[in-house]
Amino acid sequence: MKKNILFILLFSLISTWTFAQDAAADATPAKEKDKPVTGTFESGYLIDAQTTVIQPVKTLEFALQHKFGSVENGHSDLWGIYAPGANIRLSLDYVLFKNFQIGAGISKNKMMTDFNAKWTIMQQTKKNTYPVSITLYGDMGIDGRNISEFESQTVQVAHQLGSVNAFDASDRLNYFTELIISRKFTKWLSLQAGASLTHYNSVGLVYDHDKVGLHFSGRIKVTPQGSIVFNYDHPMQIKDISEQREWVNPPKPNLAFGYEVSTGNHAFQIYMASTTAVLPQENIMWNQNDYNHKGFVIGFVITRLWGF
Repeated sequence: MKKNILFILLFSLISTWTFAQDAAADATPAKEKDKPVTGTFESGYLIDAQTTVIQPVKTLEFALQHKFGSVENGHSDLWGIYAPGANIRLSLDYVLFKNFQIGAGISKNKMMTDFNAKWTIMQQTKKNTYPVSITLYGDMGIDGRNISEFESQTVQVAHQLGSVNAFDASDRLNYFTELIISRKFTKWLSLQAGASLTHYNSVGLVYDHDKVGLHFSGRIKVTPQGSIVFNYDHPMQIKDISEQREWVNPPKPNLAFGYEVSTGNHAFQIYMASTTAVLPQENIMWNQNDYNHKGFVIGFVITRLWGF
């Protein structure tokens, strides 16, 4: 009998202690998780630049990038809209898993086909556990022009150097890699900066194969759906990686600014830019446009999201 009483008392004590522990745990407020910041930018595209934004898993993003001709002739060709030299790129980007997407696109300029990948290494959080977002972006382009375009370049080089290697399929390849850092400062201001390396397997005699670029862009929200957007790309002239004794027609910076309207699944940007290219490696390596009435072109970007 005593054993039964002791057993009942021991059981009661253990039950009471366990209940007290559970009650104390329930009474203690759980530490709120620091969640990622949302809406830093409306889409993965900001004019010509990539942003740190990657959509939710299994999201497909379609993008149409279009640039008209130069505005230099004014109303005679409707400020370049009817001018020759327009450039177009169509692309699809798909989010394979959280913070990682792959994509592919085709461009009119040089009949370029490109394949890209983007990975967000770190996301800015609301309580500043992580104060910025960091994203790595890479793109490989394949020049689809006729082989004669490369052979004429090879002949020119051979004439000046005596002998060169024959054209190879790898001469069509070019690469762009960028590290992007962004921060949403307020509900209406988001900025990002980046550093990039561009490489072309085949270039003309007076050009470098490699080019380092600096990038700065941002968004200023002025209405619930509208924002002022801008982008600046600056090709660096670094002698340590240059193959030239002196630079002939070095690439010029690109300045772009415009207005964006977003409706959630759609984003539309209309802008003016001082480059006719739409791929970042083309902008950094080959831009020859100045900041004047001859250098600027009108362009737009349309993006559309589908979730699966």
